[in-house]
Amino acid sequence: MGNAMAKRKRSANRPAAGVAAAGLLLAAAAAWPPASRAEYPPKGDFARGARLWVLNCGRCHEARDPKELRDDQWITTLYHMRVRGGLTGQDVRDLYTFMERSN
Repeated sequence: MGNAMAKRKRSANRPAAGVAAAGLLLAAAAAWPPASRAEYPPKGDFARGARLWVLNCGRCHEARDPKELRDDQWITTLYHMRVRGGLTGQDVRDLYTFMERSN
């Protein structure tokens, strides 16, 4: 009987520990920056970005309208295309400046 009582007491503390852990997770999530806050690249050259968009983006697929995506979505897309399309860092900055001003 002594063991049964000890087990009940330990299991009674588990919900409290779970609530405490959930509270810590919620506090950490509240302190974390929002997902929509992206690190924006430094400004590039608008005219060069427009030329790159016309010359490069249409080679492999139909070039998208700059208004089609939000600024934070263009950042993700351009970083992806930097790898896929062999763009330089300066190309990405120029393209982003063009996309940001055009939408």
